Amino acid sequence: MKLTAREIAAACGGKLLCGDPETPVTSFSTDSRDIRPGCFFVPLKGERTDAHIYIEATLAAGAAGTFTQYEKAPENDSHPWIYVRDCAKALQQTAAWYRSRFSIPVVGITGSVGKTTTKEMVALAFSAGFHTMRTQGNQNSQIGLPLTLFQLEPEHEAAVIEMGMSEFGEMSRLAAIARPDAAIMTNIGLSHIGQLKTQENILREKLHITDGFGPDNVLFVNGDDPYLATLRQGLPFPVIAYGMGETCEYRITNVESRKDGTAFQLAFAGQVLPVFVPAFGLHMAYNAAAAIAAARWAGIAPEKAAKALAGYRPLAMRQQQYEAGGILVIDDTYNASPDSMMGGVDVLCSLEVSGRRAAVLADMLELGELSQEAHRKVGRYCGEKKLDFLFTVGEEARQIAAGAREVSPEMDCREFMDNDSALAALREVLRPGDAVLVKGSRGMHTDEIVHGLLKGDIRIR
Repeated sequence: MKLTAREIAAACGGKLLCGDPETPVTSFSTDSRDIRPGCFFVPLKGERTDAHIYIEATLAAGAAGTFTQYEKAPENDSHPWIYVRDCAKALQQTAAWYRSRFSIPVVGITGSVGKTTTKEMVALAFSAGFHTMRTQGNQNSQIGLPLTLFQLEPEHEAAVIEMGMSEFGEMSRLAAIARPDAAIMTNIGLSHIGQLKTQENILREKLHITDGFGPDNVLFVNGDDPYLATLRQGLPFPVIAYGMGETCEYRITNVESRKDGTAFQLAFAGQVLPVFVPAFGLHMAYNAAAAIAAARWAGIAPEKAAKALAGYRPLAMRQQQYEAGGILVIDDTYNASPDSMMGGVDVLCSLEVSGRRAAVLADMLELGELSQEAHRKVGRYCGEKKLDFLFTVGEEARQIAAGAREVSPEMDCREFMDNDSALAALREVLRPGDAVLVKGSRGMHTDEIVHGLLKGDIRIR
C-alpha cells in the first residue's frame, strides 16, 4: 500500500493541520506499540482510554503522521496531522476509498460459526488460480476489516474477507467498506444472541453483507441451515446452496472420516468431484464445499480448487490435535457456541482411539437469556454421545453437566469453577490411549488447560 497524506485527507473528508501533504504512508495502525516507518497512527477514543495521549510517542517512534479529533497540532511539527471528527470512521472511509481502487473479485464471509475456517479454505481454493489476499487471523471487525483492506497490493488478483458483527448496524458498515462481489453465509446460530435477541435478527443483520448486490452478484448459503434455506427465493440476486440436502446446487455425499482427515464427494452441475480435507468433522466438508463453489464462480476449475484444499492446515486453537504422553489433545479453545461445541464433540467421537473419550467444556458467553437452555442442550448432546468423562468449567457450564445427566445419569460428570482445578483432575484420570477435547469461549481462557496438558514431550498429530 502507498498513499499520501493528501489522499488520506481527501478520502475521509479530513483537514490537514500541518505537515507535507505528499508524505508517503504505507500502513495504518491503531496500536501505539506497533509503529513502523511509514505507518499512519489512528488514535481511537474508548470508554477508558483516549489514544491521543500516545500521538507524540508514535511520531517519535517513526510514524509518518496521525489522525486527531482535536483541531490543533503542535507548532513546527513536520508530520501530517489530519483533523477528523471520528478517527475510527476516518479509518473506515479511507479503507473504503482504497478498496474502490481495485477491480478484483472480493468474497465476503460471515456466519455464526466457521467464518475463519471457511475464509482460510476459500483463500486456499482461490490460490489455485489467483494471487489472493485474505484476512489475517480474525481481523473481521469495524477496525480489523479496514486494516485488512490496506493489505491489498497491485499484484493481488482476488481477496477473501472475513466479516463479523455482534451489534445492530455493524454489517451494513462493513459491507459499505469491503463491497464484496460474492458472499458466503455459513450458518445462523446463537453467537451474540445476547445482543441481537433472536436468530431472526441475526439473519437479518448478517444478510446486510449483500447490501449493494445486484443480478451479477451471488450469495452462497448453507442450504441445510433452516434460517438460510429461507433465502433461496425472493432476493434480487442468485442464491446458491451447498450442503447435504437434495435441493443444494453443491451437494455433499458419501462423507467418510479417515485417520488423516475427512473425505466426501461433491455433486454439482452434472459431475461428481472427490474431495479430501486433512481436518476432522462434517463441518469441514461444508466449509470445503463452500470454497469449491466460490472458486468455480470465480472461474477456477473445481478440480484445481479441491487439490489445493488437500493442503489445508487447521489454525491455532481450532481443533488442532496434539499427542502428549500418549494422550490425544484436541485444542478447540479459540471460541465456543452451542453449534461449535457439538461439532467439537462430533470430532472427538469420530476419531479412532484405543482408550476413553473426555471433554472439558467451559462457559459459552454472550448467550443472554438463552444461556441456560443452550448449555443444557450441549450437555444432552454429550449424554447422547456417551462420553467417558465430561468436565465443565464455570458457572454457566454447570448446566452442561446437568443436561448430560438428564440423558446419561451414569456418565462421569465433574464440575469445576476454574481451569487449574479442572487441569489437576484431568491429570489424575487421563492415561495413554485417551482423547480429550478442550473447548470454551475465549474469555474462559481454556487454552491454559491445553498448555498444562502439553507440558513435556509433545508432537503435533
